[in-house]
Amino acid sequence: MAKTQTLVRDEDAEVRTRILDAAFEAFMRNGYAASSTLEIATRARVSKRELYALVGNKQAMLAACISARAKRLQVPVNLPVPHDAETLERVLSTFGAKLVQEITDPTVIAVFRLAIAEAVHAPEVAQAVDSIGREATRVALRQIMAGARTSGLLKGDPAECAEQFGGLLWGNLMVSLLLGVAKRPSLRELGARARDATDAFLKLHSTGGSN
Repeated sequence: MAKTQTLVRDEDAEVRTRILDAAFEAFMRNGYAASSTLEIATRARVSKRELYALVGNKQAMLAACISARAKRLQVPVNLPVPHDAETLERVLSTFGAKLVQEITDPTVIAVFRLAIAEAVHAPEVAQAVDSIGREATRVALRQIMAGARTSGLLKGDPAECAEQFGGLLWGNLMVSLLLGVAKRPSLRELGARARDATDAFLKLHSTGGSN
């Protein structure tokens, strides 16, 4: 019985993944508002009944698609807790580079473009991107900043510090990528951008704590 239940769960998970892949492809191709659940079910080779049972309505599919990509923006579990200035610098540089690398992925940029394109007709897309996708970044950065402040390494409110670090990290890059007038940075460029942002941020907010 247990083996049968496991097989059913595995099969359901596989079908759910297929549905979400089909939904994301439809959203990217047609736009969110113009994509129908029938088209998505057809692409996924499932019935509409299965689609609703395993995922839900179109808005639930959108949220699931964004949530899957937002998981990539969480703080890596192997990052050390910053107890000294050197570790804090390394954590910010490492996370900053990962953040830019993940968000500049063409698929993620496509999600942001979709949200912008649908802002008037389907504002729930932008709301989902902000609350699910961007919030993952905010939480991760606030977590780092709060830990550093607790260790006496930073001055200032953790939420404000997170916003300022993000501003230094991105500059005009996101706008340029959305407009298609800039290329995705190379790994070397990502590292340099993250280090420069970290240096500028620490000059503003470091307490000069223990090295």
